[in-house]
Amino acid sequence: MNTTTPYRVTSIDVLRGLVMVIMALDHTRDFFHRTAMTADPLDPSTTSTMLYFTRWITHFCAPTFVFLSGVSAFLAAQRRTRQDAAYFLIKRGLWLVLVEVTLITLGLTFNPSFNFIILQVIWAIGWSMVILGLLSWWSRKAVLIAGILLFFGHNVVDYMKLPAEGPAAVMWQILLTTRGAVVPLDATHLLGIFYAILPWTGIMLLGYSIGSWFIRDFPAAKRKQRLVMAGVTLVALFVLLRWINLYGNPVPRKIYPDLWSNMLSFFDTSKYPPSLQYAAMTLGPALLALAAFENLQQKWSGVLTVYGRVPFFYYVLHFYLLHALLVIVFFATGHSAAQIAQVPFWFRPAEFGYALPLVYLIWIGVVAALYRPCRWFDRYRAAHRQWWLSYL
Repeated sequence: MNTTTPYRVTSIDVLRGLVMVIMALDHTRDFFHRTAMTADPLDPSTTSTMLYFTRWITHFCAPTFVFLSGVSAFLAAQRRTRQDAAYFLIKRGLWLVLVEVTLITLGLTFNPSFNFIILQVIWAIGWSMVILGLLSWWSRKAVLIAGILLFFGHNVVDYMKLPAEGPAAVMWQILLTTRGAVVPLDATHLLGIFYAILPWTGIMLLGYSIGSWFIRDFPAAKRKQRLVMAGVTLVALFVLLRWINLYGNPVPRKIYPDLWSNMLSFFDTSKYPPSLQYAAMTLGPALLALAAFENLQQKWSGVLTVYGRVPFFYYVLHFYLLHALLVIVFFATGHSAAQIAQVPFWFRPAEFGYALPLVYLIWIGVVAALYRPCRWFDRYRAAHRQWWLSYL
């Protein structure tokens, strides 16, 4: 058994808390912004600067969270044998898939009949944990090699002719290529596949592979130096690939006649599925932030740490709180019961919503309301040792 003692690194909790807070902004926009269901906020020809930024800044959340999940998986594995750690990852991954299909889908849709099942980031994290468990059972070298191949090489499929229909097409979408596929399960139930698994798996595997930088005995100065080097390298890779415009994104960058639209287009990389350009654009600054947050001791960082220590609890709770607020606003604005059933989100008509300033106020209120519950759960988990807490 590996006896290297894991410990909590402040920078991980602060950065994870920061991305959880920013993530809630995007979901608040989904529920409450007037054009969230009818327009692309990243389209230079129709968006505004503030709307573009509101959507674009949230691109950093999912890859950073998935990457840090890999780091955390490595640190947690130090308390177990290799086989026990791998087995736990497999079990927790399958449990997360179940949670996505049930608890998260219900929070998103408020549809008790589950007519629209949504597969998003928790689904991708769950299957990535299963794959990580299997590879780490074999060896850490296998994790690193697979991570490098998936992270840098998955966009090769952009140049392949893949099946356009049938089970093979669905499988390719699930694993690598989906940009938001809706698959009928029967006459009344749909499956929304929004996160391709393997590109996210590559991000998690690389997070696991640098987990040794965060053990207690690893020099902080050396860790910071490596994070800065890796972060700068990824940012440079993003700029290079985006400029060349040949590899690393499912579709080439669009060229516009004016400078401002071209700049917006330059940073509009593919999240669905997450391209190499997208991952480099987001994880480069994330690694630099990890280096900058090393030994950070500020009042605001302590607040972010509360959210960062209980990310799954926060994630589930914020969906239910946002949707409960939506129900209140739905009826308060004169909508009737006959208008409840909307696909995919109940109580969310397409022609509904408010301007961005009000969306920001709702977001701040929701994040503030979740602070005390998150602090309570963090303290509860620290004081108790029930087996099920390790799954949260």
